[in-house]
Amino acid sequence: MAKVLVLYHSFYGHIEAMAQAVAQGARDVAGTTVDLKRVPETVPPDVFRNAKGKEDQTAPIATPGELADYDAIVFGAPTRFGNVSAQMRTFIDQTGPLWMQGGLIGKVGSVFTASATQHGGQESTILSFLPTLLHHGMLVTGLPYAEKRQMGLDEIKGGSPYGAATIAGGQGERMPSEQELGMAQFQGRHVAEIAARLFG
Repeated sequence: MAKVLVLYHSFYGHIEAMAQAVAQGARDVAGTTVDLKRVPETVPPDVFRNAKGKEDQTAPIATPGELADYDAIVFGAPTRFGNVSAQMRTFIDQTGPLWMQGGLIGKVGSVFTASATQHGGQESTILSFLPTLLHHGMLVTGLPYAEKRQMGLDEIKGGSPYGAATIAGGQGERMPSEQELGMAQFQGRHVAEIAARLFG
């Protein structure tokens, strides 16, 4: 039985919604178990609350060491100035012991993201995350062009061969569209299918 972890950081809830869709897609694959977890929030609670951060996220908090328990990990975090959020980076920076032990070598890794604007760094965020996965020896996969929704011109939307993405709007007013959630589900299913073949 292949074990898949969807691990995310979400401040306003956009990535949380995408993570739930990724997990849903992964659960569609026979021979897999899927957990949905989040990294700890590092912003002080009063600052988080004043910024209208989404406090009612029910996914349990992950610890760095438990990543080794999974065969595939799909990471999700918002874009911050063209790079991954500090909360996710802080979590990943604590995986040094796993790196020393080779604890993630051969496992499947994938990334999805969100940005405020259409050209707000979705691709650079995912691309800047991939070296971390490669340093850990993970097998990297994205969102292949078999997922045709990323090619459509019918709406402004996130998503690229690097991974699923959503556009939140300048004030965070836009939640993921059905097409963006569909791409997230596809990515989750794609990762889980690979994990099931390798570890099922």
